[in-house]
Amino acid sequence: MLDAVRTPSGLWTGRYYNEGITKENLFDKLKEECGVFGVYGHADASQLCYYGLHALQHRGQESAGICTTDGESFQFHRDMGLVKEVFDNDKLASLKGDVAIAHVRYSTSGESKLVNAQPLVFKYREGDLAIATNGNIVNAPEIRRRLERQGSIFQTTSDTEVVAHLIARSQHDDIVLAVKEALQQLNGAFAFLFITRDKFIAALDPHGLRPFVMGRLGDAYLFASETCAFDAVGATYERDVAPGELLVLDRDGLKEDRYTEMKHRAICAMEYIYFSRPDSDIDAINIHSARKRMGRQLAIESFVDADVVTGVPDSSISAAIGFAEQTGIPYELGLIKNRYTGRTFIQPSQELREQGVKMKLSAVRKVVEGKRVVMIDDSIVRGTTSLRIVNLLREAGAREVHVRISSPPFKNPCFYGIDTPDRKELIASSKTVEEIRQAINADSLHFLSKRGLLDSIGRPGGELNAGHCTACFDNQFPTEVDDPQAVKFGSE
Repeated sequence: MLDAVRTPSGLWTGRYYNEGITKENLFDKLKEECGVFGVYGHADASQLCYYGLHALQHRGQESAGICTTDGESFQFHRDMGLVKEVFDNDKLASLKGDVAIAHVRYSTSGESKLVNAQPLVFKYREGDLAIATNGNIVNAPEIRRRLERQGSIFQTTSDTEVVAHLIARSQHDDIVLAVKEALQQLNGAFAFLFITRDKFIAALDPHGLRPFVMGRLGDAYLFASETCAFDAVGATYERDVAPGELLVLDRDGLKEDRYTEMKHRAICAMEYIYFSRPDSDIDAINIHSARKRMGRQLAIESFVDADVVTGVPDSSISAAIGFAEQTGIPYELGLIKNRYTGRTFIQPSQELREQGVKMKLSAVRKVVEGKRVVMIDDSIVRGTTSLRIVNLLREAGAREVHVRISSPPFKNPCFYGIDTPDRKELIASSKTVEEIRQAINADSLHFLSKRGLLDSIGRPGGELNAGHCTACFDNQFPTEVDDPQAVKFGSE
């Protein structure tokens, strides 16, 4: 399966040959980034990773992988597909060792092919190295071009491989110093896990754009993209990894270090709105509770007299409950999600694509027929899905459909690991709210205000944007990005 190739930088990497899968495009919802899970010091490390990845499956459904070490050698397996499709008992049993890192992936950077599945595993002058990351390195293309001019040969299109080449080219033999030097050259959003045969390293970007948490299970240390993964394996949450922090675990225990100073805190607001699971906490703020508050605030800002409130499953259910509680309008399951449609590897015709929403959502006729319905959703991207769902409710007999969105209008592309269309494809970038209402065939439409969103999340302190990246709404980015329309925090 693995064809090892040595590159001019002294790096060994694996080359895989596999057909890429065709992405399903029936919906215009935003795609999650990736999820990482790590274990240090537990005899069942691979099994813990398996269950941890299951809990993080919502963050990536294209590929999954686990790499373990027993201090002598690396064992790893990765493949395209869901966690349950990639691993079985025999594969997990072959992944021996008490140290492991694991990954689920949705390709926001690099093609959807097995060669890009993580963890990426390398050999370099100091031994074995495996890397897993969640996020996106904004300046990876620039670094890649520089390294290629210097003789590096890349085996993947993933920006994660850039970091491996930077480590391999470092003048430091100490892996910790080499990792620090590499991370200091990066710009973007990233949560990294590294393992060698004797060290485990975790690091978060200076702005803390991605969620990243540390937990304990007995004497073992665990790391994950979300706290829900700890619940899945019976672990206890310890704390969030701090922006710019670098944590090193070896036989001497845990060393808390930094590779750079913390910059303006800017965790992605969409984690609270859409990406993270409702049972996860970020900075001690529960996602379900925050989404309920968004729904309540949405009701305060945009009350409408109606008979039924329903949410678009799954991420909008919490906000719909909050809206219903605030208004006193009954909450009902007006839309049902079909959880067993699986993945599609075909390119449907446009006619079938227009009907594709019915593969995954069904309107409950007896709930919505003859009713004035408030439909709660978390975002509108291109507007095509919203139109289909509104029409689905009307076909089921809804007398009126009032759409309420528990976030501000999504106007700008993301450069930090969320797969978003170009700005020109984002409906809110070129249309007014009234024009969007007409385009999605709704009787009324209202978006949650940015102030209402930040108040609902409830992060304390008077920081700019309350410690969040809200660039997708206001075009103010915490880092330099390759977008002539973008501005930095505090520039407006």
